[in-house]
Amino acid sequence: MPQETFVGRVIAGYRLTERVGEGGTAEVYRAEHPHHGVCAFKVLRSRLQGDPTAVKRFLREAGYGVRVRHPGVVRTYDFGEAEGVYYLALEWAEGKPLATFLHQSAPLAPARVAPVVRQLADALTAAHAAGIIHRDLKPENIMFDERVGTTKLLDFGIARDADLPTEERLTRTGFFVGTLQYVAPEALSGELVDARADIYSLATIAYYMLTGRHPFSGRSPRELFQQLLTQDPAPLRAAVPDRRIPAALEAVVMRGLARDPGQRQPDVATFAAEFCAPPEGPAAGGGLIATLKHMMGR
Repeated sequence: MPQETFVGRVIAGYRLTERVGEGGTAEVYRAEHPHHGVCAFKVLRSRLQGDPTAVKRFLREAGYGVRVRHPGVVRTYDFGEAEGVYYLALEWAEGKPLATFLHQSAPLAPARVAPVVRQLADALTAAHAAGIIHRDLKPENIMFDERVGTTKLLDFGIARDADLPTEERLTRTGFFVGTLQYVAPEALSGELVDARADIYSLATIAYYMLTGRHPFSGRSPRELFQQLLTQDPAPLRAAVPDRRIPAALEAVVMRGLARDPGQRQPDVATFAAEFCAPPEGPAAGGGLIATLKHMMGR
């Protein structure tokens, strides 16, 4: 069935008005509902409707979304099968992907990055409290409303239940899930990862927001893969030598990017707290607050 025919159809009470995007497994539509109003409506691709594994993953994403209730996480309204298709109805998030905003605006001053880091950490903390590890945190999976400065975390498509038995959480050796530019090194071999993998991804996003660059410069997936496993990331301040970034702030980000999960902050909330108010010391140059006041116009 051609995907375009979904526009104008009513599925499970949702009237699909416009096709707004697509991914590897689903089409995304703008929809209207009598109770929920404007919604985002995901439909599993036609070629995957009969694939039990694809259906299970699609419904698992929906189930994870239901479990996480937080203002910084796109709310899941409904999911299931209707009219011969599997669907997922979500809160409509205003704004645009953070990736789009950063492509136009990065690098940003620390004062502009800090609220985003704080909001994402709060949303991830809620997910972790529900026993869910996101595993695919990246700017493309974050909606950012520039008008009010708010973020919404979405896409639990490859999230994992931290409460599952170990044998059910392991992936095949040599395989990983996530996006190379943002995935934690420990995930590259397919080994078991925990919530500290999301700390690494959040630190990578912070690094990119501050510099407009990624911590590793690999030009191909193979080269990037090797760098992630064997090299330390480029120092944050070296990536933008023309910008004044406090040494204490750099230390916080680089700690979050540690190859060894045990060397990172213990949780995303701690990372955000340190990022927003890093410990002062000889290297802090008078502290972040004074530096941010100086940089507010940049």
